[in-house]
This record gives sequence, structure tokens and C-alpha cells, in this order.
Amino acid sequence: MFRVEHNKLIWEYDSEKVSIEAWGESSLRVRGTKNMSLNETQNWALLDPDAIVAQIQMTESNAVITNAKIKAIVSNSGKITFFNQKNEVILEEYMRTRILEDFKEEAAIGENLNPEFCSALMVTAREFKPILGGDYALTMRFESKKDEKLYGMGQYQQEFLNLKGCTLELAQRNSQASVPFLMSNLGYGFLWNNPAIGEVNFSNNITQWKAYATKELDYWITAGDTPDEIEQAYARATGRVPMMPDYAMGFWQCKLRYRTQEELLNVAREYRRRELPLSVIVIDYFHWTNQGDWKFDKEYWPDVEGMIKELKEMGIELMVSIWPTVEARSENYQEMLEKGLLIRTERGIRPQFLYKGNSAIIDATNPHTRSYVWSKIKENYYNKGIKTFWLDEAEPEYEAYDFDNYRYYLGPNVQIGNIYPTKYAQMLYEGMEQEGQENIINLLRCAWAGSQRYGALVWSGDIHSSFRSMRNQLAAGLNMGIAGIPWWTTDIGGFHGGDPKDEKFRECFIRWFQYATFCPVMRLHGFREPITPPLTPDKLGGGVCETGAENEIWSYGEEAYPILKRFLFIREGIKLYVKEQMQKAHEKGIPPMRPLFYDFPEDVKAWEIEDQYLFGPDILVAPILYEAVNSRKVYLPKGAKWTNAFTKESFEGGKEIECSVLLDSLPIFIKNDKDILEIF
Repeated sequence: MFRVEHNKLIWEYDSEKVSIEAWGESSLRVRGTKNMSLNETQNWALLDPDAIVAQIQMTESNAVITNAKIKAIVSNSGKITFFNQKNEVILEEYMRTRILEDFKEEAAIGENLNPEFCSALMVTAREFKPILGGDYALTMRFESKKDEKLYGMGQYQQEFLNLKGCTLELAQRNSQASVPFLMSNLGYGFLWNNPAIGEVNFSNNITQWKAYATKELDYWITAGDTPDEIEQAYARATGRVPMMPDYAMGFWQCKLRYRTQEELLNVAREYRRRELPLSVIVIDYFHWTNQGDWKFDKEYWPDVEGMIKELKEMGIELMVSIWPTVEARSENYQEMLEKGLLIRTERGIRPQFLYKGNSAIIDATNPHTRSYVWSKIKENYYNKGIKTFWLDEAEPEYEAYDFDNYRYYLGPNVQIGNIYPTKYAQMLYEGMEQEGQENIINLLRCAWAGSQRYGALVWSGDIHSSFRSMRNQLAAGLNMGIAGIPWWTTDIGGFHGGDPKDEKFRECFIRWFQYATFCPVMRLHGFREPITPPLTPDKLGGGVCETGAENEIWSYGEEAYPILKRFLFIREGIKLYVKEQMQKAHEKGIPPMRPLFYDFPEDVKAWEIEDQYLFGPDILVAPILYEAVNSRKVYLPKGAKWTNAFTKESFEGGKEIECSVLLDSLPIFIKNDKDILEIF
């Protein structure tokens, strides 16, 4: 039943096999299967760990594996209970059977017997339900602690920072990024190391993880005394971001869409004429001849090298949009089809994306696809001097999210589909790395665990332009940081809608701009109204798409302009501070943007605050998330003195204060009078 194999504790019973092994300091990896053997070659999100020898003990009634601050006890019937270094239960499998031995063991280790555990329900912790064809529908059950708080899990379009009580789809969609790592206030981090489509329920009575089709159970758990310790352990296990290049820490200008070379250059020139800081300017989609050609349409972009040269002379970096879609009329479609480089459709016709034509989507899980597409990008973009890319449609975005209808090189979408955005990021990262580039950063619309190590800057997708949507982004950005994706941004003002001449939208835009000043990347984008018709609607190429209204900071009227300008220069003033936070993200995996409890875990109140955050250790941000607000409450964490950056009033932490709020400012507090206070 129990044995030790290569420093792994193995439990076997009938057809089930479970393996527990040390995987990083104070961390364990748990895998299980009902197949003949475990796959020892596939780590999914995890990197190979440093060699750590765990302590393993076996008795007649159980087995124990200990790795520094974490311990797992496995009963004869296979139930696993995890403990921290204080011998406190931090996570426990849910089992309701008539087997009494487990509960006798609980009594032996000082647990109170719960008569509900000895039950006629006959519910097991690990349920492998066979699927015709050889895989399993997997359900993993854990006991739920009613007052537990849970954070992370990536990006979902909802207001909840604490995810306790939530049901989350484990699937990628436009504006939804499933990154299945969570942090508990009980002192553990948990990675569902399985890219299958599924669901997780953080209910009050039970926690259930589900994979609709998989070969194995695979999860990773770590114990730590602070959120920072847990986060750094997770970063070591799945990888850290590169060092962010200096230019990326400033202001990024974008809109849907600059249609021509001259139009884009005129915007850049106007920023310089007004002496406004601008670090990056962006060429959005359909600057190309066709989807899947991966090259400029020369009719609208006649001198790319000259354009890049002028931008660089102004100190501006150019980023260009790339899509994974390949239209049937593309010059590369037939070759990619013949070589098996496109995602397959299990039933029905091939097109998977129906925008301006019938398109298939590249199979980024195929290494041959990654090499092929990179070769086109290198020839038509990289060799011309473009070193930063916008990898859009990264989920990928299907016309219909029928996850069971698509098949990849690595397997069926329903089994491995969530890893697609990681492989998409890997495609350009490895190509650029081979060219000798360092400090690689590319913008993506989605991510999975491990995406960060491929230089993925994730944004929150095509969201609505409203205060309600802005509130969702606050929770999304903080939970993405906890989920191990420290580079995150959002479309300032939202994507869909918003007229720069509408006073109500101008207020929302200003508040969003102020908030974005204190995000890891400050990036302006949106599809503003009114919409301008296409240049050449009946012709393939760069003129086939419409464009939105102007979206530069001078587009929002005379009242807004000085406010936006002020915050633009605040961002420029804190760039050295931003660089320090990016260094910590690179070296240790610390998210620059994080909830209050991250730095103040001993402050019980800090765990309850969901509408404020810290940008680095010294800047507390309380964004304005509702219209027509002239005051708001702000909680200042215990253990520090906090100074209002704009009024210079100081307060001792551990209390809530009322702040008056004018349109040209927001509550920003600096910890312990740090030098950064002088910038405001």
C-alpha cells in the first residue's frame, strides 16, 4: 500500500496510484492516476525543482512526508491531510465513507472526530470517472473552512477579490484568464497543475476542482508564514518574469486603430510637440495584407524602417499587433494546413474564427508551428526593428467556445486547452531570445500558470467602458498578481464604447487614467465613439476595418487635459520607483500591485479591504470607482504612518479616515514619509 520510490511517497490501492514528493522548499507535488503509470515527463506549469530530500515515515496505519514547513499525512485508505509547521491543518481531503480507520487516526493526532465523516454517502476525495476513449473526468474534493479567504486564480470579470463562495470556470475566454493558483489566509498556496477545461467551486460546504477530461490528478501545495513567502515559493516553482525594459515603465499610447503610417507618426509628433512623455505607441490589428500573412500592407505602411527610425529618434518604442488567425485566402494557409500547423476541428467545417473572412487558428502547442510563425514574424517585423509585440486573441478566441470540438498537437482542447496562451507567449519569447534579445516583454490577452516566464504582459481584454467595468478590473488585476502574473494592465477607459465628448464618460476616463498611473503598465487603448467607416471596405488589406474616435489625452476636453497631463508626469516621476518594483518581480516574483494584506498580514482589517491596494510597499492607492464621488473612506494599515500625497496630511495606521475627493486627484498615501512623496 505504501512505498518509497526515488524520494516519493507512493500510495497504491486497487487501480489507483498516488505520488507525493518534495517540489521546492516547504512544497509538495501530488499526482494521482488510475492508468498503468504516471507521466514522469510532463510538468505543465512547474519547473524542475532543486533537489530536496523529504522525510518519509511509514507505519501500519499511515505514512507521513515532511518538507520543512509542510507535512502530509496519508491514511491507509488514501486520505491526505496537510499540516503547517505548527501542526495545524491547512488543507484536508473531503471523504465521506464508512471506513472508520481514518477517523481513528484523526483522534490519534488530536483531531476532534466529526460523526459526519463516517457516512453512508460513500463520497471519495479523488473521483476518476472513466470517459470512452481512455481518459477520466476528474473531481478533487477538499474540506471547506467557512471563514477561509481565498485569492488569486487569474482574471474574471467580477468584483470579488476574496473568491470564497465563488464558482469559476477553468477555461480561457476574451477578458477571462484562468490561472489556477490560489493563496489562502490559512497560510498555504495551491496550484491546480492541470490545463484541462473544468471548474472550481469554493463553496462553504466543500471545495471541488473538476477537469472534464484528463489522464492524471496533479496539484502543488506550499506552506508559508506570510503571503510574500508563499508568493515567492510559487514564483520559484513556475518561473519569474524577465526584467522589464526601461521604456515599458512609462506611458503607452494606443487606440483602435491607427490606420496609416502618417496617422500614427502625427500622433507621436504631437506628443513630442506638447512635450508630453510617451514611451510606447501601438499599431493595432489589420495593418496587414491578410490574417495569417504576418506582414505590413505597403499601401498604408510604405516605409516601416523609416517610421521606426523617426520614432526611435523621438525616444518612442513601437509595438505591433499579431493575431494567431489564418484566413483561408492567406498566402500561408495552404502550407500550414498541409503541415498540420493549424488547430483541428473535431466535427463540422474548419473555420474557427469568422471576422473579415473564414480563419483557422495556429496551433501554438506545436513546436513546428511556433518555429514557422516566428520565421514569418522575424522576416517581416523583427528584422525591420520591431522588438515588442501585441499577441492578441491569445485565448484563443473561438467563434463558438465549444471546447470539446478542437484538437491541438498536445491533445484535445478539453484536456489541455488552458495552456494555449502560455505556448503562444513562448513562441515569440524563444524566437526573440534566440536573436540575443534580453528583457523581453510582449502584450497578451490571456495567460495560464507559467506564462510570466515568457515575458507575458497580460491585459484584461475587450471590456466595457464604464465604472462598473472598472471595478471588475481592480479585482482582476490584484488577483492576477497573486496568481503569479505580475505584469498586468488594462485598457484605460475600457475598450467597448465611450465618447470623448460625453461628460459622463470623461469623468470615468479621468478616474481610470488616475488608477492606471499606479498599475504595472500604464496603457491607453479603446474603441471610441463615433466610429469612422473603413478606408477600403471592399478590398482585403489594411483599409478593410473601421476605426474609433480620437483617443489621445488631448481628446477629452479642456478640463480633462491638465488632469491627465498631471498624472502622466506623476507616472514619469515615479519611474525609478517602478523600476525597483520590477526588479523585485524579476528576482523574487513579488507582484508590484497587491492587496493590503500582502504587506500587512497581521492586520485583520487589511484582509477585508477590496477597493484599495498597494503599488509597491510605499504607495497606497484608493481609486475612485463610482461616478459623482466627492469623498470616500480609506483604511490605513497598522504599523506605519501614512501621508496623503496631495494634501500632505499624516495619519497613524490602523484606522479608517474620510477623504474628500476632487476630480483632479485621488487618495494616494505614502508610507513613512518616503522620498517618493516629493514627486506629488
